[in-house]
Amino acid sequence: MAVAVVHGSEQKPTDPREIFKHTNAMFISLLLSSPLPSPPPPLGPLLGCGARRSAASLQASLPSPRHVSLAAARWDGGGRWLVGTPRARVAARAGVSREGSDGDGGGGTGIAAAAAATVVLAVMNRVLYKLALVPMRNYPFFLAQVTTFGYVIVYFSILFIRYHAGIVTKEMLALPKSRFMLIGLLEALGVASGMAAAAMLPGPSIPVLSQSFLVWQLILSVLILGRKYRANQIFGCLLVTAGVILAVASGANSGPLLSDVKLFWPAVLMASSACHAGASIIKEFVFLDGAKRLEGKRPDIFVVNSFGSGFQALFVFLLLPFLSNLKGIPLAELPAYINRGGACFLNVGGNLKDCHGAPLLPVLFIALNMAFNISVLNLVKVSTALVASLTATLAVPISIYVLSLPLPYIPGGTNLSTSFLVGAAILVLGLLLYNLPQKSAGPTKTD
Repeated sequence: MAVAVVHGSEQKPTDPREIFKHTNAMFISLLLSSPLPSPPPPLGPLLGCGARRSAASLQASLPSPRHVSLAAARWDGGGRWLVGTPRARVAARAGVSREGSDGDGGGGTGIAAAAAATVVLAVMNRVLYKLALVPMRNYPFFLAQVTTFGYVIVYFSILFIRYHAGIVTKEMLALPKSRFMLIGLLEALGVASGMAAAAMLPGPSIPVLSQSFLVWQLILSVLILGRKYRANQIFGCLLVTAGVILAVASGANSGPLLSDVKLFWPAVLMASSACHAGASIIKEFVFLDGAKRLEGKRPDIFVVNSFGSGFQALFVFLLLPFLSNLKGIPLAELPAYINRGGACFLNVGGNLKDCHGAPLLPVLFIALNMAFNISVLNLVKVSTALVASLTATLAVPISIYVLSLPLPYIPGGTNLSTSFLVGAAILVLGLLLYNLPQKSAGPTKTD
């Protein structure tokens, strides 16, 4: 596989055009990578109906664990980027081979550099997510629409290239679209409602509330896929829940962090996490079902992401009348709202006194968001999903700290209380506990 490598002696570009060229080159190397060997055809029903199968037969019937982890490695904007579904973490614990960057002793250095770059981009992404919503505070649905259409263009361009390179087949493109529609609907609800809530919430609370994604994912994977989890994973989720409650309830030194915010908006942000978690579970089911329909061949990740993003863009547009009610915008005023959102995004025309920072901040957010996703794909590719999950965990406390500082366009900052810091520490401990490697002691039926 072609791997993008960052050498210690290489001169890093500083000019924005050179950075764009460098990022684009790494992106192309990833998307043109040869497909991984296909697993054997699946055995028996997908969801475990009827007699139970052994872990060995189940593993043989499923698509490549690394492949599934890549499909779920997409950051939604609200801080939820636990890489991969539970199956992706199984891949990491099962000892997915690490592909070094040099072929000799430089693999560890390449992985460390990729992990460090991912942490930096993750923190910058979360900070720019909040900063982009400063000028777009009144137009979060417009920003969600622009971001979604950006992904549609990028993903379908990649899909076109991979199709003509022979990586994507006609059979993959013929997979049932109803699952992609459901993924798109859930992602649309998650992105739009998440941005609307994040625009109304204090910066440090966003990464904390967003970690409810893990709890939702565990619950939904049990209900939909029939997963079983180990005790440390269940206890880790309980710690995450306790950390979120403690951090938000205690908040800042001057009082509860959300004292000036209606309970409605934190609930909306956590509900958006549920939508994203549901979409990730449906994505995993698409890979399981696709391996069966394609007789052992895995659906390409860009087939899933492209069609999912396409339907997401469609549903974000169709749901605008409903979602705009969250901001108290009547249906008759929706066209004017979209026009004002476009003017604010471009910072041209009309009364733009509340749009300071546009278009720089929204454009930087969209660009960093895509660069971050490339970085996550590269990290999962050269290491394991477990490394990527732990990298995500490390980014949480750093993001909370940075978002509490005085920032451009958010000069006030937030003085975090001791209880908030304790809650954040409990949350990170829960994430670490959830991602503990599993000792290989024979076949197991847990995930």
